[in-house]
This record gives sequence, C-alpha cells and structure tokens, in this order.
Amino acid sequence: MQTWSFYMSKNPQTMGRREALGTLARSGALLMTAGTPSFTTTKALAAVVSDDAKPLFRIGLVTDLHYADKDRSRSRVYRDSLEKLGVALAQFKESKVDFVLELGDFIDRARDVETELAYLAVVEKEFERCGTDRHYVLGNHCVDTLTKAEFLSHCGQRKSEKEAFYSFDHGELHFVILDACFRADGVAYGRKNFEWTDTDIPASEREWLSKDLAATSKPTIVFVHQRLDVGGHYGVKSGPMVREILAKSSKVLAVFQGHYHNNEHKKIGGVNYVTLAAMVEGAFEKKHNAYSVLECFPDGVLRVNGFAWQKDWELCGTASKPTVRSQRF
Repeated sequence: MQTWSFYMSKNPQTMGRREALGTLARSGALLMTAGTPSFTTTKALAAVVSDDAKPLFRIGLVTDLHYADKDRSRSRVYRDSLEKLGVALAQFKESKVDFVLELGDFIDRARDVETELAYLAVVEKEFERCGTDRHYVLGNHCVDTLTKAEFLSHCGQRKSEKEAFYSFDHGELHFVILDACFRADGVAYGRKNFEWTDTDIPASEREWLSKDLAATSKPTIVFVHQRLDVGGHYGVKSGPMVREILAKSSKVLAVFQGHYHNNEHKKIGGVNYVTLAAMVEGAFEKKHNAYSVLECFPDGVLRVNGFAWQKDWELCGTASKPTVRSQRF
C-alpha cells in the first residue's frame, strides 16, 4: 500500500545546512513516493534542508482575513486586513507563485446582504491584483448573511462554479477544496441559519471525496476552513469519517486549514494537519500579519515559508515541527 509520511529536520540556529543534510541521510528517513515505497534520495533530503533548492512550483496561502469596514473587536482589526493582503500579494509576486488560495473567512459578517457584498467587493478587488489563478475555501463568516451562490458569484474565477467543493490538478500534484459550511442536519450555511460550532461535511460530499481520491494517481493536498483534526467547537462533526477517507487513500500529503487563528500541527492516521495563523489578528502598524508561500518539491516534500506570525514548516519523513527562525516580515 502506498503511504506518505513527513519529517521536519531543519534547525538553522543549531545546525548548518550540510550538517543537517548529512544527519538526515545517516538517519535513513523514509519517504514513500507515488507508486513504490523507497528511501528518500539525496535530492529529496536536500530539498528539505536547502534554501536554494528549486521547487516544482509555489502557492500563496492566506486565511481568515475577516475583512470588513468596521471598528476593531478585541484582537481582530478588520480594516487592516486590506493592507496586510497587499503585503502578502507583493511577496507572492516576488516568489512567483503559480496560484494563490484563501482558506476561508475572507470577509466578516454584516447585518445585511448589501453590506456583506460591499465588503466582498473591496477585498476581492485587492485579491485579484495577484495576477494569477486564485482559489477560495468557504468559511463560516463568508456565508453568515450571504448564500454560497452569492459569495461564489462574486469571487473571480469561481463565478461559474455551482459547488464550493471541487478538485484540480497542477503539475505533479492533485488538490482538493472541501466545504464544511453545512449544519449537522445537512443544511447549507446562509442567511444566519447556523451556529458556528455546528459544522459538518455531509455524506454526499464525503462520497464525492472518496471517488475523487480513488480517481487520481497523484499525491494530494487538501484545503478546508474548519478543522478536521479536532473535536469540540472548532472541529467538523464528521471529521473522524473524513480523516478515515484521507488516510485510506494513502495519497494525501497534507491538510491545510484555518478557523482556529493560531499555528498548530497534528498527525493522525499518517496524515499531517497544518492549521495556519489568521491574517486579521493584530494591528498592521504593529507589524502583525500572517501569510505563507507553500513550496512543492519532488518526492512529496513540502515547505511552508511563513511570514510575520505564520510559522515555517518542512514536511517530509516521520515527524513534523515548526522550523526555528526569526520572524520574517
């Protein structure tokens, strides 16, 4: 059976690049590649520890902007997300990303449809400046007042889509966008008809996911807003069933998610779940921000280059921890 695992190795404060590479090579870290399991090659190990290694492609990631033209609420500075997004897009252009992806809560809630659409129009105008393909994961705040159809019809390249969950191929990888904006009774979010703690991926979407993963031969990365790796308020009710589908496919490299607003990582059933930090948290003038560039290397090696409050991650081998580094602003 094909399986995937991940090993984070780099600690630049305590180990040089060549020393780190040698340590990894001696450790015999195992990386399963598409088709037949094999030990990691020197090339794959070098991709993990070398800053100048060339990835197959790069992806710009942002989550939880909560953009709104309203005053700050505790740590959430809604208006500042526009400037923060501008900084992220400038970095994405410098990094020459192949596409950008936002992981939900693109906007914050409003009292009425017109106001929420106005928020969306402003932040979408900024987002489209990325100049490349862009993808949207639905978050609970995206459809607090709006329906899913209304949100999608105002979002760039998603205007023609009928569903918020879908998949696509890019280069050597397969990508899956999931929609967890359903109540446990299967009713879709919209028009303030839900509690944010009642989140689910219904049976029909889980069936679609199983078939989609069965149909691809490529290693896969999954994106979702609400968390699949926990229970409680932040977790998807059917999370255990979704995790079983992902693990059984033996094709999923990683799941990236938002919603929680803080950096976190878990490994369950051989699949890594990486929760990204929220852009909305903290004031822009205080250098608060969070975004990342995901680099995809051969042999299933992934590197998350985090900026500001977003942590770095290097994913390959048998474990995964944040890279130790000074914050990158």
